[in-house]
Amino acid sequence: MNVLVLAAHPDDEVLGCGGNIARLSAEGNIVNIAILGEGISSRYGKREQADSKLIALLQGKSRQVAELLGARELVMLGLPDNRFDGVSLLDIAKEIEVLIDRFQPEAVYTQHGGDLNIDHQRLFQATLTATRPVSGIAVKNVYAYPVASSTEWAFQSFSPQFRPNVFVDISATLEKKIKAMQGYESEARPFPHPRSPEALRAAALSWGSVAALPAAEPFELIRSIR
Repeated sequence: MNVLVLAAHPDDEVLGCGGNIARLSAEGNIVNIAILGEGISSRYGKREQADSKLIALLQGKSRQVAELLGARELVMLGLPDNRFDGVSLLDIAKEIEVLIDRFQPEAVYTQHGGDLNIDHQRLFQATLTATRPVSGIAVKNVYAYPVASSTEWAFQSFSPQFRPNVFVDISATLEKKIKAMQGYESEARPFPHPRSPEALRAAALSWGSVAALPAAEPFELIRSIR
C-alpha cells in the first residue's frame, strides 16, 4: 500500500503518527512524507529575519527522522511557518494535488482541522480539497491525526473537534517514535510539556487503554471508499 503523510511543520509527522509510520514501513508499505512548512521562521519578528542556517539544520533533522522511521521519501515545500493563512488555500491544495499525482497514495494522513495552530487548520482544509473523490484519484482513505501541544490546547473550542475512531497499535514502534522526536532537539521540550518523551509515552499508553492495546496512536477516519 502507498501512504502519504502530510505535515505542516517539522516534528508534526512524528508527534501525530510517528509510531504508525514506523509500523507501516516495517510491514512493507511505501510511506512518503511531505512537510509543507519551513518551521522556525515564525519565532522571528519577520520571516526574512529567520536564520537560514537553522532552517537548513531543521530540514536535515527531518531527513534523518524520515530515514529512522522507514519512510521512502521526504518532500519539504518551505511554506511560511505559522503563516499558512497568508497563502491561498487553493495554492496549498494544488501543492498537495501534485504530491498525490506523484505518489498515488491509497491512504493519506493529515493534520486535525480543529487544532490551535492555524497551519494545521489550513492543511486539513486543503487536504480535503485535494483528495476529493473524483474519478481516477488513488486516495481511498483519509485520516486526521492530533499533534501534542496543539490539538489538546484548542480545548475543544474550535471545530471540528477531534473524535478518534481508529486506533493503531504502536507498542512495537513507540520507542522509535520517541527517539525520532528527540532528533528534533529544537522542538522537543522537558516534562511536563506535551512534547516531552514522558508525555508522549504516557499519551500512547492512555490511547492504548481506550482500545485494549498496550500503546496506540489515535486517528479520525474522515472518509473511506471501499
